[in-house]
Amino acid sequence: MSVQGVIIGLEVHVQLTSLKTKLFCGCSSDYRGKEPNTLVCPVCLGLPGALPVLNRKALEYAVMAALALNCKVSKRMFFFRKNYFYPDMPKNFQISQYDRAGGVPLAVNGYLTIEDQNRVKKIRISRIHLEEDPGRLVHLGPIDQSPYTLVDYNRAGIALLEVVTEPDFNSPKEARLFLQKLRSILEHLGVFDGSLEGAMRCDANISLEGGTRVEIKNITSFKEVERALNFEILRQRDLLEKGISVKRETRHWDEARRITVSLRTKEEEQDYRYFPEPDLVPIVLSEEFIKDVKRRMPELPEARMRRFMLSYGLPRYDAEVLVSSKDLADFFEECVKIYNKPKKISNWMMSDLLRCLYENNLELKESKITPQSLVEMIQLIEEGTISVKIAKKILPTMILTGRSPREIVESEGLTKITSRKLLSELIATVFRENPKAVRDALTNEKAVHFLVGQLMKKTKGKADPALANEMIKEMLEAVRRKEGSSKASTPSQ
Repeated sequence: MSVQGVIIGLEVHVQLTSLKTKLFCGCSSDYRGKEPNTLVCPVCLGLPGALPVLNRKALEYAVMAALALNCKVSKRMFFFRKNYFYPDMPKNFQISQYDRAGGVPLAVNGYLTIEDQNRVKKIRISRIHLEEDPGRLVHLGPIDQSPYTLVDYNRAGIALLEVVTEPDFNSPKEARLFLQKLRSILEHLGVFDGSLEGAMRCDANISLEGGTRVEIKNITSFKEVERALNFEILRQRDLLEKGISVKRETRHWDEARRITVSLRTKEEEQDYRYFPEPDLVPIVLSEEFIKDVKRRMPELPEARMRRFMLSYGLPRYDAEVLVSSKDLADFFEECVKIYNKPKKISNWMMSDLLRCLYENNLELKESKITPQSLVEMIQLIEEGTISVKIAKKILPTMILTGRSPREIVESEGLTKITSRKLLSELIATVFRENPKAVRDALTNEKAVHFLVGQLMKKTKGKADPALANEMIKEMLEAVRRKEGSSKASTPSQ
């Protein structure tokens, strides 16, 4: 739902993580976990005489992303120097693109649609441009309390795609939905891996009616974007209600403290002193180049969703959830190849699998579960070896350890109890311990559930539910007949 008087625009910075090298030099782009300042060269350090050379693959990926986001790709464009004096760029400028003073970004006038509570909303994309990522600043504790800052230039020069929206969002939730859909599209294109730390970062511009626009920098996840915007709405609203004007500034979202903190007064465009990059020639894209990129584009989430509905008979909601992540959709299709029961697989994935992943703060690819093991678990239920309750119990172990469900069940003695003799003895104990519940169950069928629950408690969920229900009803009927016989044999007074 929209929040009255709230206007939000996003600037999303996406690393093209599928590239092997940086945007303008041959340094490895695989910087995560490496020793600081080891993946650098004269070009990305901006040493005198070093000249940049554009990574052609980065350009192809960027054009592919622009087409997927319904943008008009520019046939001729330039790179510009964006000058600023922060320590994260050793050159003291960033090679980027500009949409004024004769500058043309990679692509313009795109859009994505989001859906919230059956309402479809079109989010306009103002422009997409290609630029280099700055280095990484490392603070000791919170940014506003750190006694010093360390700089790692391994990230400096990584290919970055910036997606700039119009201020079309009216709630933090809408912003989160847009980012989720954007991530899924880029992952389906194969240009980006959203599970990598810092691969997608977001700057959010937010203002309230009667207030001034504030920018929140470098938010690193969907959930945090929503939280940061919700906090900022409350902060700005509180100031306005007190008659205090909201300053135009750049703020930082502190995930640990769940607050935004002031970084600096917001720069104006002239502060960046944009001018054309003299060391890079203009880029001219032929119609054939663009058509070739388009021809090589893989299936996108919207098309995949429609195929899931048509080929697998899934409801729209199921298909939407599954294609919201490429890994999730791929996992589902692998399961269906093994075991052609799409709806049953979808039900387990969308409920228990996603819940377990969320509870353990894991991406699907970070977990150890395989399509084979999920299918095996479903088959164990269907063949009567385990109950649904046992399946829910072993699923977290499968996710965290990668052990097969059959192995877990056998090693922990979790197979379903189907022995009528054993169940009969246990039901008799339940009846003795719960005489009132038995009397209630004789006249109220709903009270049977309590007795079934008590039996499940005694067997730790291992009793066959169908058999347990059947046998409890049989024993209740026996009690009913016995009581009827007893009344009939009692002489009348």
